[in-house]
Amino acid sequence: MPSRRKAVQFSRTGHPPDVVELVEVEIPDPGPGEIIVDIEAAPIAPSHILTLSGKYGAPPKLPAIPGYDALGTVVEVGPGVTRFRPGDRLSLPHGTGGWRQRSLVKADDVLVTFPPGGDPLQLAMLHANPPTAYLMLTRYVRLAPGDWVIQNAANSATGQYLAALAHHFGWRTVCVVRRPGPEAMLKKAGADVVVIDGPDLAARVKEATGGAHIGLAIDAVAGEATARLAACLGQKGIVVNYGLLSGEPCQVPPHDVVFREITLTGFWMHKWLTEKSNAPERAQMYALLRDLMLRGVLHAEIAATYPLSKAKEAVAHAIAPGRDGKILFTPQVEI
Repeated sequence: MPSRRKAVQFSRTGHPPDVVELVEVEIPDPGPGEIIVDIEAAPIAPSHILTLSGKYGAPPKLPAIPGYDALGTVVEVGPGVTRFRPGDRLSLPHGTGGWRQRSLVKADDVLVTFPPGGDPLQLAMLHANPPTAYLMLTRYVRLAPGDWVIQNAANSATGQYLAALAHHFGWRTVCVVRRPGPEAMLKKAGADVVVIDGPDLAARVKEATGGAHIGLAIDAVAGEATARLAACLGQKGIVVNYGLLSGEPCQVPPHDVVFREITLTGFWMHKWLTEKSNAPERAQMYALLRDLMLRGVLHAEIAATYPLSKAKEAVAHAIAPGRDGKILFTPQVEI
């Protein structure tokens, strides 16, 4: 029988806490090849905030349920489904909308499954942030053991995963933050150097690394922060931008572009996930990242969890300055 469950929805874009609302949605019975999934945990990511603000590159048709990643448990399978049975755990397929209690999913769209056990809050974050970090580390520069990478907004979940992955593979990281406080967290994740951003960033990074050549910079901030990262790079270094935290255009001085041949490029996880040609690589990558997460190599700090009924408070917390750690919904918890 069809059921009704709670979900967070938005029908317009604007200030993120103002546009989300709690609704009830009908979940139909599963058809051929479909499964019903109860959502255990679903994170709030910067891409979700951009979507609510109307600034994301792939806006959904409204009204829509936000959330591009979540952990779910199968509760019912439709005709012809042999891959899953009730009780199985999985990452919700991309684009399904994770801020909800229950979802109808096509079984063939599921990329990642999990064995029993594991922290549901950590497993819920596998779908987007860890592969973003992994792909930016591996697609643009062929790193050798001991090579250096620099990143800003390093206390974000993606930044923590990037530091952990680099440490795992034998690469060294300079982690740039915008205020004191996250140093211990990042060191625990595997960071080699943690510095506070500022006009003299390049000089302090040079001193901290002993003048080491840095060939790759990962930028989540844009604006003048991009230029400061570029100044830390060696000849022919690459800056990969994946975030818009400053809300400003990326800046790289022409002196760096012309005389030091610095390259600025962008990475968008949504595009990579939706390109069919990446399917074989996706399967291999998610298998690797899932195993690293289950082993505890990949871990992100959590600031708070919220029930769906506190959606406005959760989104406001997610955009508040000075936050360390991820905000997640726990949809099966009701208050």
